[in-house]
Amino acid sequence: MQGGGPAAAAAGLLAAAAAAAAKLALGPGPGPGGEAAGGWLPVLLRIGCIGLVFTCNAMMWTVFAKALRLSSSSAAASVTSTASNFISSAILGKLLFAETWTPLWWVGLAVTLCGLVLLHTAVPQPAQLPVEKKEA
Repeated sequence: MQGGGPAAAAAGLLAAAAAAAAKLALGPGPGPGGEAAGGWLPVLLRIGCIGLVFTCNAMMWTVFAKALRLSSSSAAASVTSTASNFISSAILGKLLFAETWTPLWWVGLAVTLCGLVLLHTAVPQPAQLPVEKKEA
């Protein structure tokens, strides 16, 4: 996957941003019991987050299509994008929603990163086509 790696990673980050925006838009508001403060500001922020969901998703599909075009393998682009989404979602969850990382999450991250290293450092094998015998 020569040039598609950064684009696939960016697609995963954009997908995580879209998910975080959706959680902000549709989740409970601040305050006890999820009640938001009065006025138009919370409504406008939710509408802005919904717009951000659509914008991030549109950008994600555009960048992912570019990653597929630049990659030597669609599997490499897909796995890279998924791993980037996994890691980005965890970081955004920690920063925005104070989520915790369990030891099992760290094991999953290590396995994912090992898989990415193997995927991106493996030398592609040329396909061998069957040789046709010509009869005289």
